[in-house]
Amino acid sequence: MGGFSRRAGALVVDAVPLAAIAEGAGTPAYVYSAAMIRERIARLRAALEGVPHQLHYSLKANACRGVLTVIRESGCGCDVVSGGELAKALAAGFAPSQIIFGGVGKQAHELREALRSGIRLINVESAAEVALLASIAAELGVVAPVGLRVNPEVDVTNAHRFIATGEKGHKFGIPIGEVEAVGRQVLASPQLRLLALDMHVGSQLHSFDAYRNGADRLVEVAQRLQGLGAPLAYLDVGGGLPATYEAEEAPDLAAFAAIVAGAARTLGVELLLEPGRFLVAEAGVLLTRVIYRKENGGRTTLVCDAGMTELIRPSHYGAYHRIDSVAQVAGTMVADVVGPVCETGDFLALGREVPAVEAGALLAVHTVGAYGSVMSSQYNARPRAAEVVVDGDRWAVVTARETYADLVRQDVVHPEWRQR
Repeated sequence: MGGFSRRAGALVVDAVPLAAIAEGAGTPAYVYSAAMIRERIARLRAALEGVPHQLHYSLKANACRGVLTVIRESGCGCDVVSGGELAKALAAGFAPSQIIFGGVGKQAHELREALRSGIRLINVESAAEVALLASIAAELGVVAPVGLRVNPEVDVTNAHRFIATGEKGHKFGIPIGEVEAVGRQVLASPQLRLLALDMHVGSQLHSFDAYRNGADRLVEVAQRLQGLGAPLAYLDVGGGLPATYEAEEAPDLAAFAAIVAGAARTLGVELLLEPGRFLVAEAGVLLTRVIYRKENGGRTTLVCDAGMTELIRPSHYGAYHRIDSVAQVAGTMVADVVGPVCETGDFLALGREVPAVEAGALLAVHTVGAYGSVMSSQYNARPRAAEVVVDGDRWAVVTARETYADLVRQDVVHPEWRQR
């Protein structure tokens, strides 16, 4: 299975010591276990055995080329939410037929790129987007494969309000009461083919009530659209399966599968899923080195070479990430683990019991494979971290560490001034 464990006291990933990776790749660095990603894919597929389905990995969780290669070679498709993600998916070798395009604010050039690429499905989110897509399809002389992203307007219980997307009033999707009218709009256009209904109720969902209620609502409106002649082929239930960050229980995949597979069977269609966090979050750690240990106002502070520029989740979401010492040390202490960024909000943990380490120690921040590197920034002119994939007893840098040259690469030194 691989993953993170201790051997002779030292933290390893699969069969590779993390200290060796830090020495070879430097810090900060993201490190991903290919074996853990494959194991998550296999577990989800096993739970869905018996119902026709396809996994479309959500690129927004982690778009690292090395991670995408592992996922593509495991037979998954992908879900993208921007023209840039579409370009990354195609560059990583995903076939157009393996790609779903979602997102609430798709621009005309992105829809044009999707249609020219010949992707599997475009999940539209409003009547206005339907009209725009129809006009672009007519311009290109093609028929667009359409899914309707439905906002099922269900109660969503998860870790943070920023990752709930299926409640009434959220910006995402078509309100459930308007779906039939928008469906009629699609059916009336010779340039559009209505193939799917889609929902995404939120992320990090430990209760499946939102899935159950949302799926019930999707089935009801899908049956009405089928009665109008819609050639529905897919039910897309989005993502949202949780990762374990602290003491949460692992999701009951059998219970989840019973809900979503039952809905697909009722409609007689193929089930599509868009897992992201569930596949990659626990497969990643962020390696960081302690620069200084400080005593400040009665508090112990570990100043590290990684902070909010590498991992913004603690500051942005109040997220918990377990922090280990790579080398085994005796004892613990209560400390603030912070980065070097010029912001009070730059921290990885505050008032946390952590191993009693000194300056120079190597730390591993866990469960960062999702929404870690993809949300990183160059704030304070900090080059972005390297990314590493470990596969068994071998490892490789799959995203090079940025350099100072990368920080100024897009600068226009001699701008071409224009008159208004």
